[in-house]
Amino acid sequence: MLIRSIEAFLAAHDMPPTKFGRLAAHDPRFVLDLRMGREPRSGTEARIRGFMNGFNAALAEHVRGQADVG
Repeated sequence: MLIRSIEAFLAAHDMPPTKFGRLAAHDPRFVLDLRMGREPRSGTEARIRGFMNGFNAALAEHVRGQADVG
């Protein structure tokens, strides 16, 4: 379920739901609407999952780069 993945992402990155919505869906109410039962289209869900995967990959790359410098 998408909302569970998003909630885990928010907790892992200490990110407010409105910021996530703006970054991932260009809609600050996106997470709030999902919490209230909104069902995203399959294309939207794929785009959101892609955002989360890309964010995690970029963060991991940044951490690896910092380890190489230090």
